Amino acid sequence: MTIHIYNSLTRKKEEFIPLNPPVVNIYTCGVTVYDESHIGHARSLYTFDIIRRYLKYRGFNVKFVRNLTDIDDKIINRANELKVDCQELVRKYIDCYHKDLRSLKIAEGDFEPRATENIPDMIQYIERLIGKGYAYESGGDVYFSVRKFIEYGKLSGQSIDEMQKGVKANPGDLKKDALDFALWKKSKENEPFWDSPWGKGRPGWHIECSVMSQKFLKTDTLDIHAGGLDLIFPHHENEIAQAEALTGKQFAKYWLHHGLLTINSQKMSKSLGNFITISNFMLKYKNADLLKLFFLSAHYSHPIDYTDEKIEEARQALERIAIFLEKIKPLKPVKPRRVKEIDELKDRFIAAMDDDFNTPQGLAAAFELVNLANKNINDNDFALAAKDQLREFLDILGIALESAVDLSISDKEIEEKINQRNQARGSKNFSLSDKIRKELEEKGVVLEDAKDGKTTWRRKL
Repeated sequence: MTIHIYNSLTRKKEEFIPLNPPVVNIYTCGVTVYDESHIGHARSLYTFDIIRRYLKYRGFNVKFVRNLTDIDDKIINRANELKVDCQELVRKYIDCYHKDLRSLKIAEGDFEPRATENIPDMIQYIERLIGKGYAYESGGDVYFSVRKFIEYGKLSGQSIDEMQKGVKANPGDLKKDALDFALWKKSKENEPFWDSPWGKGRPGWHIECSVMSQKFLKTDTLDIHAGGLDLIFPHHENEIAQAEALTGKQFAKYWLHHGLLTINSQKMSKSLGNFITISNFMLKYKNADLLKLFFLSAHYSHPIDYTDEKIEEARQALERIAIFLEKIKPLKPVKPRRVKEIDELKDRFIAAMDDDFNTPQGLAAAFELVNLANKNINDNDFALAAKDQLREFLDILGIALESAVDLSISDKEIEEKINQRNQARGSKNFSLSDKIRKELEEKGVVLEDAKDGKTTWRRKL
């Protein structure tokens, strides 16, 4: 079986053939650290983490780079608004970002370069673009000459004439053409700056990713460049122009873009009061798996709408998995045996993931495995083989299956409470029995009474 990926550049699904297998070079645009990361960022972080995990599972040696934009107009404006130093603001939100990654249990990239740590490389890159006639200095700014790059617009599918209609000239710009974009910006008073051949200034946003992707992946051509649909134009379009103008080589072989997230069918916005940060979500639900299962329910390239009801559906789905795993806890390990039905579901899972990382279909195979295992729960070998296969699926999908309840009560204390409840039931003290059940429920412990009188328990997710 081969992996096929929808390539935004060619607008079709293609067989995935990396340039130098088994190595796969991936670059994805990270966050701009001027505020806390929200659940839209979480979708991006998680989507490309799954792709990295799955490619590794399929035997590829994945080199993964995700940048941090730590100098930008948004950062400067926010620092001015809060009357704090830009560096102080950046440090705070980089710490928040890493905390969010840990709470989501998403690994950092092999490199997570910061823009400000790579400015000498950006200056050299810009100098070379000027030397090749693709860029020019104007009043301390440096601009890229869009019309000189003949293939400009090939990613977004726009023509120069179409772009021209939507561009308004800014009286303060010193561009030769309204379509040109900044590679270097002259610093204004009290703004952060770096010395350059064109005076004190800072890099434009687009140049960061062209430079850092090629530098840290040590290649002119990436296997995969990834990001959100909202970055196709102008950010990714400009990255292509810069990189290909300089090297004369294709910048990225495959472009992957995830769909955007809305909240109750509305764009997420602080002004609408529907802005959900990752930390807010974790404070409310205390379980990253719920957010992940919600994301898995839609193909990564499609839009997805967040609602409390959908998170509750994710909780119920997670409970189904947890209940099955709790049921088979007492089973003794046996010599593994191959089970045809389980092998078929594994093949279905792989076929789904091979088809442009189709997580809804992959997830469907995982839940069918749970249903099948429950039907064969009395077959010790079958149930344990199903558990092992399910764990493999969940590991690929980054589902940790961690309890989100109060763990202040130990397993031993739970067993003691159940014994007390059984004694109360035996003496027909149902008031005490119900009280103990309620106490355990408040601690997130669910009791299940079987027909034979035996009580089992599990921690609620």
